[in-house]
Amino acid sequence: MKREINVWWALLPLVVMVVVMILTVVVFEQEPHIPLIVGTVVAGLVAWKHGFNWKEIEEMMYKGIKLALPAIVIIMLVGLTIGAWIGGGVVATMIYYGLKIISPSFFLVTIAIICAAVSLAIGSSWATMATIGVAGMGIGMSMGIPAAMVAGAVISGAYFGDKMSPLSDTTNLASGLTNTDLFVHIKHMFYTTIPGLVIALGVFAYLGKDFGSKGFVSEDITKMITDLQEHFVISPVLLLVPLAVILLVALKVPAAPALFVGILLGFLSQTFIQGDSITFAMEALQSGYKIETSNEMISELFNSGGLDSMMYTVSMAIVAMTFGGILEFSGMLQAIMNQLLKVIKSTGSLVASTVVACFFTNATCSEQYVSIVVPSRMFAKVYTEKGLHSKNLSRALEDGGTLTSVFVPWNTCGVFILATLGVNAFAYAPYAILNFIVPIISIIYAFTGFSIVKLTKTEQMEILASQAEEEAIG
Repeated sequence: MKREINVWWALLPLVVMVVVMILTVVVFEQEPHIPLIVGTVVAGLVAWKHGFNWKEIEEMMYKGIKLALPAIVIIMLVGLTIGAWIGGGVVATMIYYGLKIISPSFFLVTIAIICAAVSLAIGSSWATMATIGVAGMGIGMSMGIPAAMVAGAVISGAYFGDKMSPLSDTTNLASGLTNTDLFVHIKHMFYTTIPGLVIALGVFAYLGKDFGSKGFVSEDITKMITDLQEHFVISPVLLLVPLAVILLVALKVPAAPALFVGILLGFLSQTFIQGDSITFAMEALQSGYKIETSNEMISELFNSGGLDSMMYTVSMAIVAMTFGGILEFSGMLQAIMNQLLKVIKSTGSLVASTVVACFFTNATCSEQYVSIVVPSRMFAKVYTEKGLHSKNLSRALEDGGTLTSVFVPWNTCGVFILATLGVNAFAYAPYAILNFIVPIISIIYAFTGFSIVKLTKTEQMEILASQAEEEAIG
């Protein structure tokens, strides 16, 4: 017989997982997979103790993995894309022209703005980071800028566009789950996200001024340009490859087929423009591009990509979602959320609790989408009861869910960034300015009342009646 899981039992798997994670990652400097498996085992034992049988627990894990399958498909395609674009000379060409055009002083600001514009146009932070971001890492590191700093600028720009684009899946998810008009939702996010971007660009401008004055930079850039020309055929024609992918996604072609076109174009570029054999081009897709050079920067940047390089990320996503699946579908996560709801007394504490709950879900369920779905279900009625418009909830979900996913190393977003940009969450976290400043702004607004929109009594009663009807049907 199944029994309701109380908050203390629900917290046990999380506490065990966090303790083992700290010991494993910080003390022993090992990977986070095992702590998540330990957490999964403890969560399974807690569920079993409360009346769930093995078949039900197994089904919970499968449901969790199923939530991550779309992300896993994209992760694998991104590995193929990076291998094809490096082999085809696409990344080298983007870096070559970037080094010629962009000043080191303004690089961080420039790459953040470019990533924001591209992500706004295509609605995908992942596609932006895997294309423009990869090239940006190469350009920035060639200028002597630390990798973590460049990654922070790329992430800030990419997530601005992802959050504000009407083509973004998370933006549509947040507005849809809260029954908020999409463009009303986007317009309401202007209040937190635009100031966040301005602050981020100001910080990047301040950080970047130190790099323009370093005398060694120009020599390093000249050497990098020469080495790129020596190892790759550089041609403006190759810029059509990323432009084709951006155009396809902007035309609302789904990410998977759009990336497949990019992979095909990269493969053809490697065989017909770079002159490599079909065998070598296929190896680049499978195990990544291989290059022998005395230039350490070239070696670091271009010996990468391929399907194999993403298997760490794929395994992380699967392990994380087995843990998250048990927490979600056994009711443990809801037990914790219910306790959180008891401390909510004001609008400020409600929005702050929503933002914290989204981050908590990102850390425990390891998936950005779940961090929007679960809190939206938990808080929808509370917002209405307090007379708050649904767009306050939809904004808080994105401020706390979409943006904070990058700070959790074992979240699918954190592992994707590590696999794509080559920088771990602990390193880039201080420089992902937009991602941590927007949640802070959101909470400040809530406590001051700025941009918080109230419902009329009539609207409130109508929505409460609708929610009650939905609960009765459910």
